[in-house]
Amino acid sequence: MMHFDAILIVCVGNVCRSPTAERLLQQALPHKTVSSAGIAALTGQSADVSATAVAQHHGLSLDGHSARQLTRALCQQHDLILVMEQQHIEAVTRIAPEVRGKTMLYGHWLKRDIPDPYRQSREAFEFTFDLIAEATQAWAQRLNK
Repeated sequence: MMHFDAILIVCVGNVCRSPTAERLLQQALPHKTVSSAGIAALTGQSADVSATAVAQHHGLSLDGHSARQLTRALCQQHDLILVMEQQHIEAVTRIAPEVRGKTMLYGHWLKRDIPDPYRQSREAFEFTFDLIAEATQAWAQRLNK
């Protein structure tokens, strides 16, 4: 069984989905290293206001998050790369073809993509948060073994 000690979570801007997933998964797997990045990151930006508000509502802090760009080196430094949408797998593979085998969907166990709530309603952010939380539990159960 492979050991996934360093996990990278990827979305597009690295300000909504991946920061939320990063903090939730870090809570669920405190003994692992969890970080995040974006395919087209809003580099240096803190987490989205709506994402932060919804996370806070659920008792999760996104304080101190700073968006960063996904790079080949970053991909190589992690044992498992979890992306939000099927098309992100192709994007990651373009950046670092050799990591294709360790790139999976964050919603893999839910058998679905996790949609981008960026610039959408509070409800969209709530929906996305709930999906991320559900997917986090599924990964945590499997990675805690």
